[in-house]
Amino acid sequence: MTQTIQRSDKELQTNVTDELLYNPSIDAAHLVVLANEGVVTLSGEMGSLPERHAARRAAMRVGGVRALADDMVVRDPGTTGTKDTDIADAASQMLRWAVDVPADTVKAGVRDHMITLSGTVTWQYQREAAARAVMYIKGVTGVSNSILLTATAPPPGMKAAIEAAILRNAQLDSREITADINGGQVTLRGTVRSWAERRQAEFVAWSASGVTSVKNDLAVTS
Repeated sequence: MTQTIQRSDKELQTNVTDELLYNPSIDAAHLVVLANEGVVTLSGEMGSLPERHAARRAAMRVGGVRALADDMVVRDPGTTGTKDTDIADAASQMLRWAVDVPADTVKAGVRDHMITLSGTVTWQYQREAAARAVMYIKGVTGVSNSILLTATAPPPGMKAAIEAAILRNAQLDSREITADINGGQVTLRGTVRSWAERRQAEFVAWSASGVTSVKNDLAVTS
């Protein structure tokens, strides 16, 4: 049994490494890939925050990845990099320009090249849009998303709406996924075939009106 796991892990490690090398937006030369019973760990130094996220997405696309541990760090630009004040100015401007971030709802604080987002919005996609708007700024090594979602009473039929969305989604096997509702919190349970499918189910749940948090307990089985 041990030999089977080791052989599978070695193959998974090779496949993830090949996927990282295949992606032109990732400099995989400084990345270390480890696999242990389907759990992939990425470590090493990345040139930018978008490159780090690209590496995460690339690893998640590989079949057989059950979970991902991100031990990567973004290279600190040091004294020759962009100053915190420059990053803060750029972040404020990018948030104002972002069409999917409501005006005057999100603020950006910067310390040691790390951006912390705060404020309140209505939808999860707006939280994600705010983080996406600032992550491409030169010199940013990380984004902490502390934006809150407006707490509203969940509409009647929220569970039915989520399950219907899962059912009509071609990327999901609805027979293996259940959604439990507790106020504005959605808990996904069941099994999926890949990490990408797990993320897709979470995206579907977040898209429902009244959702303020999603707990993803879906297990990847292959």
